[in-house]
Order: sequence, then C-alpha cells, then structure tokens
Amino acid sequence: MSDRDVVVVGGGPAGLSAAVFTARHGLDTLVVDAGGSILRRNAHLENFPGFPVGVNARRLLDLLGEQAGNAGAVRASARVTRVALVDGDDPVSSDGPDDSASSGPRFAITTDDDDRIRTRYVVAATKNATGYLEDVDGVGLIDRGKTFVDTDERGRTGVEGLYAAGRLAEKPHQAAVCAGHGAEVAVTLLEDDDRPFYHDWVAPEGYFSDRGRPIPPGCEEMDDEERRRREAESLETTRERFTEPHPDDQETHPSLRED
Repeated sequence: MSDRDVVVVGGGPAGLSAAVFTARHGLDTLVVDAGGSILRRNAHLENFPGFPVGVNARRLLDLLGEQAGNAGAVRASARVTRVALVDGDDPVSSDGPDDSASSGPRFAITTDDDDRIRTRYVVAATKNATGYLEDVDGVGLIDRGKTFVDTDERGRTGVEGLYAAGRLAEKPHQAAVCAGHGAEVAVTLLEDDDRPFYHDWVAPEGYFSDRGRPIPPGCEEMDDEERRRREAESLETTRERFTEPHPDDQETHPSLRED
C-alpha cells in the first residue's frame, strides 16, 4: 500500500500531459500505464503542434513520458483494475494543516499486479476502458457504441476528486486535442486543490520583479546564463532523441496482427 496525491490512469497524450502539470506543481503524481496507447499505431503523426513535417508517434510518447518524469511524476507499468472510494473506517494519512481526513486519500486503487495505492485525486485518461470505475458510485457513463465518462466542461466527474481527460471525456480522437485537454484537466485539479496557480511561464530576469510585481505562482524568472544553459540542454536532448529512427516496430490494429 502506498499513498499518492494524484494517480493518472493511462499513459497516452492526455494522461502524460496531466501528469506534467500536477507533478510540476508539487503533487506526488503516479502514472499507471498498461502500455496500450492507440497513438502507437500511428504510422507518422502529421498534425501535432511544433513538428512542421510530422513526428514518429512512438517517439512523441517517449518524449511526453520523459517530460512527465522530469517534472517529478513516477510511472508504473500495470493495468488499473479497480478504483473505489476509501472506506470511512479506513485509517487515512493526511498532509493537511488540521490533519483531517478530508485532506487524506479519497480513493483506493488496485492494479493487475495486485498493487494497492491510495490517492487524493484520480485522473482517468484511458481511451474507452471504464470497467475500473464501476465501483465508484456517482460516475456517469455514456454509451455511444463506445463508453465515455460524463464530465463537465473542465473534466470533473460527479465524484469529488475524480476527473476524466482526453478521449474518455468525449474529446475528439486527436493527439493534440487530448494532450491539451489533459493539461486543462490538471489545471482544474490544481484550482480545486487551492494550489496557487497562474501558468507555467519562465520569464526573463526582472520581467515581474523589476516592475514591482511579485512573481506569480507557477512562474519563475531566470537570468541570461541560466537561459543559455537550459537552451543548450534542450538542443542537445533534441539532437540525441532524433539522431536515429525509433527502435520500436510499427504497430497496427489488433485484428491485423499475425499470430
């Protein structure tokens, strides 16, 4: 049994983008990924922002995972089989100032490896799998040939602390849209957690402070030396990641795979 602040179920663009934001803002974030992102079937991703001639979809997933890890998120290779509300009689840990149960874990998660995790927040970001949510009273499911989770416009479900992101929340089947929605859901979670948040913006030294303004939450200022260091690191990382073709074989639809 382990406790987390946030458990993200699913390691596609929506889930990994959500994890970047929650981890970056200090929430102990775990991504549980069964490894079945449909993006891996894409032969060459042509419409993701920032890649004018496209990008290998498996490479993009690797980069998103690396970014989440750099932000502080931890990843586990497993399938979530059950999400349930923590029993009111269960001992719950709390990191709140009043040591109250309301700031402790709300959910108990079980994986196919029989790992058990308790968490304050869950972001469901699988494609259409919803069986693991069946034991959570209050989650609305929508059947349109495929099953989706009923959410408000910010990804909140009918259960406090439980969110859905990306395709599962009826977003269009596009990588860029799902990645953006994962980020939006994470920002919603931060707002609901009363985390001071402005936006992720690294500004030049003095941008705020030289105007007599406090640096907003989620922002930082950096001097020229640190800017050059980070830019050099990003250039070197990009060169390394794109020097060779991605090593994984192209995936296809399961019905077309040979035995």
